[in-house]
Amino acid sequence: MQKLIIDTDPGQDDAVAILLALASQEFDILGITTVAGNVPLDLTTINARKICDLAGRRDCRVFAGQDKPLARPLVTAEHVHGSTGLDGTDMPPPQTPVQDMPAVTFLIESIREHPVDAVTIATLGPLTNLGLALQQAPDIAARIGQVVIMGGGFFEGGNITVAAEFNIFVDPEAADITFRSGIPIVMMPLDVTHKVLTHQRRIERFACLGNETGRQVANMLSFSERFDEEKYGTDGGPLHDPCTIAWLLAPDLFSGRHCNVVIETTSELTLGMTVIDWWQVSDRLPNAHVMRDVDDEGFFALLTSRLGTLP
Repeated sequence: MQKLIIDTDPGQDDAVAILLALASQEFDILGITTVAGNVPLDLTTINARKICDLAGRRDCRVFAGQDKPLARPLVTAEHVHGSTGLDGTDMPPPQTPVQDMPAVTFLIESIREHPVDAVTIATLGPLTNLGLALQQAPDIAARIGQVVIMGGGFFEGGNITVAAEFNIFVDPEAADITFRSGIPIVMMPLDVTHKVLTHQRRIERFACLGNETGRQVANMLSFSERFDEEKYGTDGGPLHDPCTIAWLLAPDLFSGRHCNVVIETTSELTLGMTVIDWWQVSDRLPNAHVMRDVDDEGFFALLTSRLGTLP
């Protein structure tokens, strides 16, 4: 089984990604670490615990992480996700406990206690926890197997500014640390996530699964998609974060190329931009495998079948 840590700021699409992981026996989930992003840390931690409850996995360990970016004020996205981050759901208060250990400490200790390359980290939100862990313990960079990141964009531009995708924009310094670390990186930018749209027929499939998970997923996606439908004029919104988990389960669904990626940290105009050398016009060495295309029908078939196994 793949040893996996999920670093997240739930968020409806984060919730679906976590549920996909919890439904998949391919993973040994070491823990879920929360970070401030879509909503403040207290809410992202509550939401992660609710998702574990929903999946019947109160044994999954949840660790609260950083409540603000490394060097900037926190930017949140209630305009997309609602005041709770999981608006559209009616889940009860969570029972899954929060662990006493801080998330950054857990990240460092978990990576050190497992063999080199054994641990994969899937990051679904701002990279603050991982960036701080790399600052505090630079030795872990050589031990992490890979980091699968939902973040950034190139041909699609940004979704929080003209140039920047939300997760990278919230903490560009942490993203810069991560992309400079030498860790093997798989990057899921907007260019691929914008191709997995929650068409109404797909939401109806979740609703018809006959389980509580399917009902809650259909409700939360019906809420969150309204923003993207209005913004992009599409039938359904992008389902960003589950791309990370889907790639780990079925990498053949995705295609991309190795590129150099640099994070803009100083420009007022393009702060948080992922500068991706897709056409190899620079002499900078590739540091990430950047995805661009996806079999969207295969993606949703995988997602629907796995969610159907949950309570």
